[in-house]
Amino acid sequence: MTFEEYAFARTSALVRLARLLTGDEHRAEDLVQDVLAKAYARWGRISRTDWPDAYVRRMLVNAHHSWWRQRSSREVSVAAVVDRAGASDEAGGVAERDALWRLVCDLPTRQRTVIVLRYYEDLDDIMIAEILDCSTGTVRTHARRALTALRKRQGAPAHARTRGI
Repeated sequence: MTFEEYAFARTSALVRLARLLTGDEHRAEDLVQDVLAKAYARWGRISRTDWPDAYVRRMLVNAHHSWWRQRSSREVSVAAVVDRAGASDEAGGVAERDALWRLVCDLPTRQRTVIVLRYYEDLDDIMIAEILDCSTGTVRTHARRALTALRKRQGAPAHARTRGI
């Protein structure tokens, strides 16, 4: 597969992943553009790997973590999101998803990354471990801690078990 074919096929999925990681559509697009530029320079080596998509996703996650570490890049989140006109028909569902998303955004970076990769990207522990360059046990630990924190903040009993968010 050529880089152009890969980029055409996967850019929208990479932007979606980056948007979930960053919480900002514009930052996500910039992040994907930076990662794809780096991937283009290394495409000969990347295309020879077993999972080029996992390699590029790892690049994306690492780029996000590197950006997040830079103190000057931190953004200040607002307490409330201003309602938009016309959203009243679906207000209950939107408000619930927005509240849950804010809880996910408050998680530590690694826990948030695992939650996004597992529940939004629907990846298994092995693929997440490959992307994060860690063990599957570490992935499960981050997921367990993240779900415990989300349940605690949401007011659900700690023993409640759900597969999806």
